[in-house]
This record gives sequence, C-alpha cells and structure tokens, in this order.
Amino acid sequence: MIKKVEHIGIAVKDINSSITLFERLLGVKSYKTEKVLSEGVNTAFFGISDQKIELLSSINKGSAIEKFLESKNEGVHHIALLVDSLEFEINRLESLGFQFISKTPKEGADNKRIVFLHPKSTNGVLVELCEEI
Repeated sequence: MIKKVEHIGIAVKDINSSITLFERLLGVKSYKTEKVLSEGVNTAFFGISDQKIELLSSINKGSAIEKFLESKNEGVHHIALLVDSLEFEINRLESLGFQFISKTPKEGADNKRIVFLHPKSTNGVLVELCEEI
C-alpha cells in the first residue's frame, strides 16, 4: 500500500550553494547529506513537518542526474512515494501495466530501498517507490 508522498527530489548543479539557498528558503537546516554511489549522486535532505525535500547533484559522469541537468536544467526530478512493501507494489503496478526502469530494488538514500517507475507510464513524471530499511 502507498502510505504517503515521502519526498520530492530536485536536481541541482551545485549541492553546496543549493543547500544554502534551500536553508534560507525553508528556514530549516538540511538534516542529512549522503552520497549514493549506486545512483552517482550527492543528496541533501530537508524536513518540513512530515514532508521532505531531497536535493540531488551528480558525482559521476553519465549519471541519470547529470543527463537530466543537461537536458532539462535544474528543477523537480522525481516524486517519491513511501510504500509498505516494494515487492507487493512492483507486482501490483506491473499487473496494471506500469513500466519500471528496473524492478530490482536497490539501496537508496535516507535508509530506503528504492525502484523507479518509467515516466512513459506515469504521464512524464519520474516516480520513485521507496520502503524503509
């Protein structure tokens, strides 16, 4: 079952200047920064009530974030939905015709296992499904 919107991911070119910008904008400090080597990104998280914003910058040539920045510039990259069970949601959504970038869960940032739905099957929106580890 989908529990809630877990976070909104925003692609940025410079993580440090963007952390400063979002700290000023939101009036809160980033509570966590983390490198996710499997995705080739640096991340920074901000908490507002029970919602989160994740900033993502590329650390690898050819990473998905670098490609996104080259083609679309900075901005909203994905919406993440917190689920009870990745395996259940993968099976449920696949049976309904949704396409996945990969159906194999992998370790993501902020103590989550993740998979991504392909934007072709979600009206152009990259959707991340995440489960607490």
